[in-house]
Amino acid sequence: MGESGLMARAVDVIEFTRPPHMADRLADVVEANLARAIAERGQAGLAVSGGSTPAGLYRTMSQRMLPWSKVTATLVDERWVPPGAEGSNETFVRGALGVNAAKAVNIVGMWRDALTHSEAEAQINTGLRNQARPFDAVILGMGNDGHTASWFPHAQGLEMAVQSDRLACAVTANPSEVVGAHRERMTLTLAAIEDARFICLLLSGAQKRAAFEKACADGPMEDMPVRAILDRRPDIWVCWSP
Repeated sequence: MGESGLMARAVDVIEFTRPPHMADRLADVVEANLARAIAERGQAGLAVSGGSTPAGLYRTMSQRMLPWSKVTATLVDERWVPPGAEGSNETFVRGALGVNAAKAVNIVGMWRDALTHSEAEAQINTGLRNQARPFDAVILGMGNDGHTASWFPHAQGLEMAVQSDRLACAVTANPSEVVGAHRERMTLTLAAIEDARFICLLLSGAQKRAAFEKACADGPMEDMPVRAILDRRPDIWVCWSP
């Protein structure tokens, strides 16, 4: 894979003093985007990531009184494990977002029974093409290694994830502490999310802030793949709390 994205990036960080403040503000923005889409088109599309940082946002959003049956929440990525298994993003999202007022939200998972992640890629792409896009809001996180979605540094499938016109692709990450036991992932591609009406990148803690500053500096995308979305969408909301 050729190295790319060597330029420095000037991206402002919106700072919050406490995680609940960040969750409340972003819930306001996401709710407004979803409500506008429902008013205009009768439906809304949301793409959601797993991880501890967005959990507070999802719990806050689940209390908002939207017509949730008209909202489709698509996973940004998934460890290749079935719902209910340890590490399942689908299970996490259903427990954090698909409750309270939002229990009617349509959550679209990525797991396909009896298929490997590579074999499931075509089915998942077909399903995504049948969904309304662009997404009205996308919630991203970032690891200390500079990955977002399942775009891991130098992973098998990374080039496809950030350069192809597919909407989802299978990725096999290199072994690392960040990746853990689940190296096989399914992920939305840059093409799937780059035209979203609103994109936010949630960060928490000093380590994530330092990793983000590193990602904004000169360096190849392959080393810190979050650079792909920072380059394509400089209007991204990067939100940080301690």
